[in-house]
Amino acid sequence: MRVIVAPDSFKGSISADGAAAALASGWLRVRPGDEVVELPLADGGEGTLAVLAAAVPDTRRHWAEVSGPGRGKVQAAWLEMAGDVAVIELATAAGLTQLGVLAPLAAHSYGVGELIGKALDAGARKVVIALGGSACTDGGTGALAALGARFTDATGALLPLGGGALRALAAADLTALRPPPRGGVSCLTDVRAPLLGPEGAAAVFGPQKGAGPAEVAVLEAGLARLASLLGGDPGEPGAGAAGGCGYGLAAAWGAQLQPGAATLAVIAGLPAALDGAGLVITGEGQYDASSENGKVVGAVRALAATVPVAVVAGRVAVAPPPGVRVLELATLAGGTQAALAEPGRWLAEAGALLAAAIDLSGRAGS
Repeated sequence: MRVIVAPDSFKGSISADGAAAALASGWLRVRPGDEVVELPLADGGEGTLAVLAAAVPDTRRHWAEVSGPGRGKVQAAWLEMAGDVAVIELATAAGLTQLGVLAPLAAHSYGVGELIGKALDAGARKVVIALGGSACTDGGTGALAALGARFTDATGALLPLGGGALRALAAADLTALRPPPRGGVSCLTDVRAPLLGPEGAAAVFGPQKGAGPAEVAVLEAGLARLASLLGGDPGEPGAGAAGGCGYGLAAAWGAQLQPGAATLAVIAGLPAALDGAGLVITGEGQYDASSENGKVVGAVRALAATVPVAVVAGRVAVAPPPGVRVLELATLAGGTQAALAEPGRWLAEAGALLAAAIDLSGRAGS
């Protein structure tokens, strides 16, 4: 039997390639004669550069010191690909994991713009920005400011960085904004959320970044002010990605928004790998309502078509669609903390359990 193991990273605990290796080892412990193909994936967030580096020949990773999402500096990476294409992973410059203490109003994306600038200085003719895993909800104003945009209050003073300051936004001056590269700019979004409203960047993702109800209201008002000045389409799917960075980069810099998980899965070779497969195992840290809408799990299920799919997740927050088996690591480990402490061990156990559940016809058991 041919089995494809194609998980996302389990954020904060294990990388996508580590998760794939653990699931594969568990499966092979039970069914050593099967062909198991490890194909780690990403949705445009954490791990995107690793997935591309593994799937695309002749890439080169560059490191640079840029402003982190808080007050300090961080070492961030971008990937040089053939054709003078630069891939920026927002999470390396403005990711949640780079904040010791969450700062929902003050966290910013300035370092992302600095990283883009360094890629342009190195000769990039096209820029791809992987949005996901951000610590900020600033509508991309930090990144745009690093590229030359000016965001000011009613007195003409520059606004402080961070989404909280946008409630005082009175003007957006793009005259000194660095022009995009001739080959264009695309953003790989990990969600299909709009910028504003109950499904938008502040309401849905603000709480994940430490925002309480009052702070969500402040962020929402600031993003609405930004949209009133930049125009564009705040309702475009993916505009709310990375705290609204998708919207800001599209409205001010002409970026095209693309679904990250589906795009990366194709680049990584999932459609070809599925040929002749009897099962696909995918997974992520938390299986929730967003998993089928812009995340790796949903992209894998869409591409798998008639191939059975099993999902392994650290936590399961919603019931899966009919016919999809989901295993929760927290349940296997006897608790969330135990699962987080030894993710490789419990992923291997999940792989073994899935292998043991295959019936004689080769189909996934229930």
